[in-house]
Amino acid sequence: MEQFFSDNEALIRQITEIVTAGGVNVLLALGILIVGYIVAGAVKRAVLRLSDRNPRLDRTLATFFASMARYSILVVVFIAVLSRFGVETTSLVAAIGAAAFAVGLALQGTLSNVASGVMLVFFRPYSLGDFVEVAGVSGTVADINLFTTELTTPDNKAIIVPNGQAWGGVITNFTVKPTRRVDITYSISYDDDIDKAMTVIRDHYAADERVHKEPEFFVGVISHGASSIDIVTRAWTNTADYWGVYFDAMKGIKEAFDKNRIEIPYPHQVEIQKKG
Repeated sequence: MEQFFSDNEALIRQITEIVTAGGVNVLLALGILIVGYIVAGAVKRAVLRLSDRNPRLDRTLATFFASMARYSILVVVFIAVLSRFGVETTSLVAAIGAAAFAVGLALQGTLSNVASGVMLVFFRPYSLGDFVEVAGVSGTVADINLFTTELTTPDNKAIIVPNGQAWGGVITNFTVKPTRRVDITYSISYDDDIDKAMTVIRDHYAADERVHKEPEFFVGVISHGASSIDIVTRAWTNTADYWGVYFDAMKGIKEAFDKNRIEIPYPHQVEIQKKG
């Protein structure tokens, strides 16, 4: 055994140096990965804290830039790790560019989501906390990132909408405006007094302090139905009070109709029998 080590001393020394250098590079690469991951997370949190302290900085933009900063740092960390193993970064960048072009052709849908995410952030048809309808689904905007928009439904379900579908379709934002109009149609019998019914409706809305005096409340006959006279009401209120005004009107006016003997008619059917 001693003779073996004596004859191969140079080879053993060379192998030891390679293993030692490789081990050091592995440890350094691991250290770079850990530190880079921690720094990326810290930078993201710092950007978000900055938006909390500065009310002029929109939270949606802050979330977007925080994600961009984190991913940018992680890319730099990845390149630094490869450089520890002797990979030529200049060639690597060129290779990444060529690969990105090829991958871009294969992942056009994903890149479309990224581009749409950028458009959503800068044009801001909706922001965090808005209640919206996008791509046929409704919910409160919980998060906007490079690829998706996350909505939370009123019954606390999470809906993930690809940004490409959100930006490429019709977007309805229910909370962006400070006021909304509550439109409700009530039906009364043909035998009822229309003016009396309209007075009952006006009295209800006049007693509701959440209903704005300007623009003025509107009530009018909108149609003569098959079995009813249809009366439409249009009342303006603060956006936050919309559903409260709506639900209270649906209940309160039904009760007021009952007290004033105003009938809300049921659908009528006429059966004709032919006797032979």
